Amino acid sequence: MAVRKLAPEEMQPESFSFSSETEAFAEQQIAKYPPGRQASAVIPLLWKAQEQAGGWLPRKAIEAVATRLDMPFIRVMEVATFYTMFNLEPVGQYFIQFCGTTPCVLRGAGDIKKVLEKRIGEQNHVTADGKFSWLEVECLGACCNAPMVQINDDYYEDLTTENFEKLLDDLAAGRPVKTGSQIGRNRSEPFEAVNTLQDPSLYDGSQIGAWRKRFEEQAQPAATGEAAAAAASIPQDVKAAKPTAGRAIESEAADTPAKRAKEGETPVNPVDQKEAGDPSVATKGKSHTEEGAQAAPQSSKSYVASPGKDAVPTSPTTPEAGTPLAQAETRRDGSESKPGVVVDKDNKTS
Repeated sequence: MAVRKLAPEEMQPESFSFSSETEAFAEQQIAKYPPGRQASAVIPLLWKAQEQAGGWLPRKAIEAVATRLDMPFIRVMEVATFYTMFNLEPVGQYFIQFCGTTPCVLRGAGDIKKVLEKRIGEQNHVTADGKFSWLEVECLGACCNAPMVQINDDYYEDLTTENFEKLLDDLAAGRPVKTGSQIGRNRSEPFEAVNTLQDPSLYDGSQIGAWRKRFEEQAQPAATGEAAAAAASIPQDVKAAKPTAGRAIESEAADTPAKRAKEGETPVNPVDQKEAGDPSVATKGKSHTEEGAQAAPQSSKSYVASPGKDAVPTSPTTPEAGTPLAQAETRRDGSESKPGVVVDKDNKTS
């Protein structure tokens, strides 16, 4: 986005105050918002101040809006410099905004731009009589009737070099001009001959409901064919899905009393029943101390237990607690646990 700055100081008026009309407009806009929210009316007040100043916003007008809304001047300045609807430099009595976006260019906007440069001069230049200035802008939303320009608040569309030259002449002379299309187009309907929606059956009622009958006729053979195709797609040898994905499948039942009763056997073995009824063993099991604790499994690695207070070292490679490292016969570097490695007292390996 281009940097937008205020007009040079030599162009700035010395003062600006709201007219009675602008003041009445300001009161009406401020009344739309709750107390303390009057800053919400900043855009309409800037627009009205621009209109009063002749189509642009001087510094003093921005300051007047800030004072009226009890806003810091910089906050109002941010709004004025952000929106391109606010002109920060003087414009002509007829401010022409020329659309130079692709649809207009494809329809001859380049020729309209040449007319502006010839009749008015460069952009942002006001003619000596103060009547005209122009600016190239982005799309103005009348692409159907391109090329076009906006002059003050009105659109002028379907421009050619001839009718645009005449439009500028009429404005300069103060003669009335026609807004909108300059070639007689009705809004944005197709120009000249209408080539669409000309079939009479679209309007005589013969098409109403015809689609339903046609749809049913086409759907009947299609449905028959789909059913046959679906039946043919069913595999002949159906195999169980793998995995079962949570589906219940039939499997061999465990050896339970219910299974034995189903097969005609005694549900409970008499011997088991007798043992279960013996109160001496019914709730008492063998203690681990009675059978002896099972020895813990030994791993392939060797570990040396830490000696107790009165323990005598059983290995010459295990230094006594408190022995300085330099006085120890060997160093516990883990080599004694490695097979095939011998460490002598000089810390040499072989």
